Amino acid sequence: MPAKLTGRPLIEVRQLKHIYRSGGEALKGIALTIDAGEMIAVVGRNGAGKTTLTKHFNGLLRPTTGTVLLDGQDTAKLPVAQLARTVGYVFQNPDHQIFHERLFDEIAFGPRNLGLRGDELTTRVDSALKAVDLTDYRDRDPGELSRGQRKRAALASVLAMETAVIILDEPTSGQDYQESEQIMAILQELNRRGHTIIFITHDMELVQEHACRVLLIDDGKLVIDSPPRELFRQEQALTSAGLRLPPTAELEQRLAAFGIHSDAGTVEALAASIARRSSQITARDSFKENCSGGAAACQ
Repeated sequence: MPAKLTGRPLIEVRQLKHIYRSGGEALKGIALTIDAGEMIAVVGRNGAGKTTLTKHFNGLLRPTTGTVLLDGQDTAKLPVAQLARTVGYVFQNPDHQIFHERLFDEIAFGPRNLGLRGDELTTRVDSALKAVDLTDYRDRDPGELSRGQRKRAALASVLAMETAVIILDEPTSGQDYQESEQIMAILQELNRRGHTIIFITHDMELVQEHACRVLLIDDGKLVIDSPPRELFRQEQALTSAGLRLPPTAELEQRLAAFGIHSDAGTVEALAASIARRSSQITARDSFKENCSGGAAACQ
């Protein structure tokens, strides 16, 4: 279920540091807040600290120092099972969370732990399977599914829990274009209903098309926290973090030098801007041609 609005941040991170047992400092004093209903992309190079950060939101990792609050409660003082009722997590590798030999039982595992039984449980599972287009596989062994199908099965497991927050690590990896679009459409609809969506990605086009806010993590630090379009204006920061502008954003910057501006970030918006600029140039040239002889109308 979506989080209830309480007037306070749904997730609050206060000077979070995390040091692994190996001695590596993965997070270096991160501070941020996340409100209910946001759709946030977390980006950065491999090893920057993206996954480490988000695993603190549902207690899979605990702070070395600092605090993470979930709806005002310190996650370090709550069991993972309790946090999982509010924050669902889809791993980058689906095999890290799939363990049942029947897909139906895999999706039902979480809701069963919540106490659901009978028709209510079946309805919850079937709805989640339908959402990810796996209804025909409900009695199959997940191990027989393709990697892309297993990824969607892992998402279905979280959907069946109906958590207020859904975190996804590389949600479209291993998916073809149609499957990726399907997954993002599901997430957009959940966000529209009030769920908070946080997804980790290297795909800047995904960020441009779906995120309302982006967190750029580099070397364990929060470097940029802004809407995507503001991030795209800081190309040097992206390059330093091993990321590239999405093609449409790069094209926008190049066209701006020719007086063609668009802020929508879509191919359609760019095409419309080019068409408008072309019409303006045509009209200007026509005016100059008509006035070249000193026509009275041009005086």
